[in-house]
Amino acid sequence: MHRVLVAVLAAFDAAVTAAVGLVVVLAPLTLLWVAGMSSPHWVGLWPATAAIWQLGHLVPVVLHLPVEYLAAAGIPEGAASFTLSLAPLALAGLTALFAARSGARAGRSGRGTVGVIAGTVVFAAVAVIVAATARTPIAVTALWQAVLLPVAVFAIPAAAAAIAVSWRDAAGRAVRLRALLLDLPGMWPEAPALVLRGAAAALTALCGAGALAITVALLARGDEVVALYQAGNLDAAGVIVVSLAQLAFLPTLVVWAVSFLAGPGFAVGLDTAVSPAGTQLGIVPGIPILGGLPESVSPLLLGVVLLPIAAGGVAGWVLRDRVRALTTAPEYGLRVVLAVGVAAVTGGGAALMAWLASGSIGPGRLAHVGPQPGAVALAVGVEVLIGAAVLLLGPDVADRPRHGVAADAPGRAASSAWDPDRGWTGDASLPREAPAAPHQGAAPPDADATETQPIDPGFLRERGD
Repeated sequence: MHRVLVAVLAAFDAAVTAAVGLVVVLAPLTLLWVAGMSSPHWVGLWPATAAIWQLGHLVPVVLHLPVEYLAAAGIPEGAASFTLSLAPLALAGLTALFAARSGARAGRSGRGTVGVIAGTVVFAAVAVIVAATARTPIAVTALWQAVLLPVAVFAIPAAAAAIAVSWRDAAGRAVRLRALLLDLPGMWPEAPALVLRGAAAALTALCGAGALAITVALLARGDEVVALYQAGNLDAAGVIVVSLAQLAFLPTLVVWAVSFLAGPGFAVGLDTAVSPAGTQLGIVPGIPILGGLPESVSPLLLGVVLLPIAAGGVAGWVLRDRVRALTTAPEYGLRVVLAVGVAAVTGGGAALMAWLASGSIGPGRLAHVGPQPGAVALAVGVEVLIGAAVLLLGPDVADRPRHGVAADAPGRAASSAWDPDRGWTGDASLPREAPAAPHQGAAPPDADATETQPIDPGFLRERGD
């Protein structure tokens, strides 16, 4: 595909990605503005949309509450200004998904670099326009952060997808690096792809377990969630907007649940902790979904750390089948490298998710909420390593002979096999002895002699058998 066409398509993808993210925020805000205000101030609609879009792309927003609002809400002047940095990761995830799709298409065309650069430039232009036209004294963002962080959310997944597709198809600049790795013996050239495959399986299993944990918590403490909705005195429009906002933060909460299952847990303010070992909560914000937080935990809940180990087992199972399909004999050195590599990459991915899912939601003690990236990385890495090592380094049933039949792999012998001339033999790989030639001049054996003759019981008694 021509590079100009690739650049145009990538630029169009970037523009659509930015527009979709803005519309997703603008549409519910418009409904709220119309339903909640008799005379809506349209001048404030675009700055609010831009601030939420920027927050969803990891940009910290400094809020300065008006004096009139402080007096009406009874908020002290010391809490008039605070930083809001806990990102609704659903917006960042939407942008990353569209960017990866665009980068993969550019990579398949063999012009991955051109496509990624074109898309990044257009998305950066949109970020500059949003930051320049939506400045307000109530919600303040640093200009470099308002441009650089959204661009990073788009450019990194796009570049990663383009590199992955180019590597798989041996296209573009990945050909030389792939050729160098192919000179390595055995399956070592496949090791990087296998490590990434296993880490992706482990992270997917972890996120699935986190989503399941949130579902169980909401079912168990649904009455608290409903009570918080009722305490807010929300009308129908307010319930819809609050619910949509909580859906935008759902990926963030999934990461919190993953850190809980791994063991370190997370914080909902300074000097608080929610983990399987214990829960220490102070005054929790009246957000309905936070009603699912446990007030106390049972010692039996420590068993949830088996779920990250099971996620490592899933990765080991996926890689074991792959290694077994590509090799004729177990390569234990390679399997050790795969187990350690999967654990390291998974721990790094968990640390990145924990960093993205932590931040500030208010003044004072709410200046830090979320998990600690370092503790989450260590816990997840060790647990995934245990699960992956059990599956990769443990006994492999497929490598054993079945019912005394030798394995199909060359050079591998069964421990025993049945030979019709010699009975059970110790090694099926040994050649069978040829039957002795008949003595010259002897009469040919009778055909009836080859039939199976019954054994005389008296003969067995004489021999003592």
